[in-house]
Amino acid sequence: MRTILFCQNNYAFGILEPIKQVLTQKGYDYIWFITDKIKKDFPYTSDNYTLKISDLKAFNSDAIFVPGNEVPHYLRGLKVQIFHGLAGEKKGHFRIRHYFDLYLTQGPYFTNRFNELKEEHKNFDVIETGWPKLDIYGKDKSKYDKEKIKLLKESNAKKIVLYAPTFSPKLTSAPFLIEPLKEVLKNPDYLVLVKFHPLMDKGWVENYKAFASTNKRIIVAEEKNIIKFLLMADVLVSDTSSVIYEFLLLDKPVITFKNISEKIYWNDVDDYAKLNTLIEHNLYEDSFANQRQTIYNDFHPYNDGKSALRMVETVQNYIEINGVPKRRKISFLRRMKINSIFGKA
Repeated sequence: MRTILFCQNNYAFGILEPIKQVLTQKGYDYIWFITDKIKKDFPYTSDNYTLKISDLKAFNSDAIFVPGNEVPHYLRGLKVQIFHGLAGEKKGHFRIRHYFDLYLTQGPYFTNRFNELKEEHKNFDVIETGWPKLDIYGKDKSKYDKEKIKLLKESNAKKIVLYAPTFSPKLTSAPFLIEPLKEVLKNPDYLVLVKFHPLMDKGWVENYKAFASTNKRIIVAEEKNIIKFLLMADVLVSDTSSVIYEFLLLDKPVITFKNISEKIYWNDVDDYAKLNTLIEHNLYEDSFANQRQTIYNDFHPYNDGKSALRMVETVQNYIEINGVPKRRKISFLRRMKINSIFGKA
């Protein structure tokens, strides 16, 4: 099976890497597609990769794995949506853009919604597999324990607080938490790691870096894959970000500000000034622990570390039964959008 790993943003690397490992183990040919804006962040330069759509045409793929919203309709291959997050409440998560033949969903919450949309549109299929980015939870959850111990020792702290806000201007808490974090850091027990979304406003990134330059117990992380920091952190602070669900699946407490979810299974508040008290309460009382099981059951009930394997084998079986579609039939406006992003067929 010849496969394209299709990346438009650097967060796609951590989602597709487990699939790449499965493809390698099975001896399947694959090629990465990356855009110029993320070339400098691409970590797999020894692999077959390209920045050219013409190379993808020549590759003549059987399947294209896409953790994003668009893929050229004119490329050969089963176009597979594997998603870039777990935040179903965000605008656009359940929008059908008609670029994909197959949706591989993370858990029942997503599967049920997409099956409803399948009945409406009748031009794609839905299969639940779990999400490959979280395979490490089932395989090597303690991978970064030594690094965590080292960080805490260097800062003479006891707990890691991870702050990971969304980038959306309407939803982000970044403009409001610098002063509350200063209060948090008056407690020597806390080390704060800040992990920004790649699309976060550069001005706010620089503001937090300037803040971090004045205190050794706050670090603005530069690494692209947030999984490392989720595994190391003891508590997460955020707003309306899909990373919340990734952290809850580790059975650890979450604090958010002004989250827009319809159902909230963690500590959400409006008052940024309460951050210090909220961290203390959630670390040592954790009164939302029982509610986290709902997230596990509905969003991602897989802890075997085999979601990437399920995805690859599901796609292989689907192609064996249905064949490889050569082109995706989409509207004129959709074709124009794809042409404007990736060029004409």
